[in-house]
Amino acid sequence: MTDSARFLTALSQALASLGLYGPAHPATLRAVDGAHQRLQTLQAGRGATDFTFLRDEILCGAEPVEDLRGWEWSRRLADAGIERLEFTGPVGADEFARFLDQVAARLGLTPGAPPDLWQMGPSTIRFGQVTVRGAGHGATVGDLHIAAPVAIQPACSILEERETVDWINAEVSAGRGLPLAETDAVVRSLAVMMHAERAMTLPLLELKEFDQYTTTHAMNVSVLAMGLGEFLGMGSEAARTLGFAGLLHDLGKVRIPIEILNKPGRLTPEERTVVEQHPVEGARMLLAGSEPMELAALVAYEHHLMLDGGGYPRLHFPRAAQYASRIVHVCDVYDALRTKRPYRDAWESERVLGYIRERAGTEFDPEIAAGFIAMMRAYEGRIVAQAS
Repeated sequence: MTDSARFLTALSQALASLGLYGPAHPATLRAVDGAHQRLQTLQAGRGATDFTFLRDEILCGAEPVEDLRGWEWSRRLADAGIERLEFTGPVGADEFARFLDQVAARLGLTPGAPPDLWQMGPSTIRFGQVTVRGAGHGATVGDLHIAAPVAIQPACSILEERETVDWINAEVSAGRGLPLAETDAVVRSLAVMMHAERAMTLPLLELKEFDQYTTTHAMNVSVLAMGLGEFLGMGSEAARTLGFAGLLHDLGKVRIPIEILNKPGRLTPEERTVVEQHPVEGARMLLAGSEPMELAALVAYEHHLMLDGGGYPRLHFPRAAQYASRIVHVCDVYDALRTKRPYRDAWESERVLGYIRERAGTEFDPEIAAGFIAMMRAYEGRIVAQAS
């Protein structure tokens, strides 16, 4: 990915974070600082820099930014009257943050002062609409070389988040309690990554080592649950709460010996009993902390319950799980079946979606199952997989 594409991607991450969390949140401050650093790197190689946003095409100077062809944020900026963006000299951190505030206000992501006030006074940043002056005064859209669309590339790595989840699991396993701030930071970081690409994306991890399954699976379920929540009409805050529960749904597995989790053959009845205790263990740990997390505990307890009352833990009076647990359940099954395990190969996505469709009404909530299948169809090509 070119420096210009990296900067624009970081810019979109900062704007997404502003809209999701506001200007003072640590995640926003990190995203804004990251975008500013990307701009400094870009200017170190180019000096004065300008971008033109032509909906499906972006120019950096006179050159198309091929990595971001069809980028959703290009259309959003153009629709907000930001067709041209110029950096005529060095940009300070405060000036860059003020610029982002104005752009976020134009995009409707945040409330703010009238954006036109930005252009009053000297600045090394200018933006606005492009004035077309006719042939002979620069390229028109028809003069651009249009290349074939390129596949979406991951704008950032989620391996740092994976390492954090590994550490969180180690802390819980050692009896030191759940680090809430770090857990929340992982979910918020995943939410920003989902919204900061050219379109809504699902940043998922591919399993590399079997002993990383618990961490990789938890992060994937968190991403899928947030994506499905939003696809079903939830607001961003409710979806993040669902992502938090999704990240912790298998927390009880830290109590299962690794030789049972990764056993290549069929489990013995005794081993199966140990595995089926993890929903109870997870719920117990989530309720025992200094800040009990009722929803996350409920999801941890119920995520293996089926719509018809089957599954585990076995209840004295069989019932369906609550709505949040039913969402996490379908995401849990999808990622589990899509992942290669010691005792079976990974299923292809179409096979898993067929399984979910067939089991709708018995194992899965029919509306949630239909929504999940529709989401995976809609986001086809927007799933960014990274080796764990």
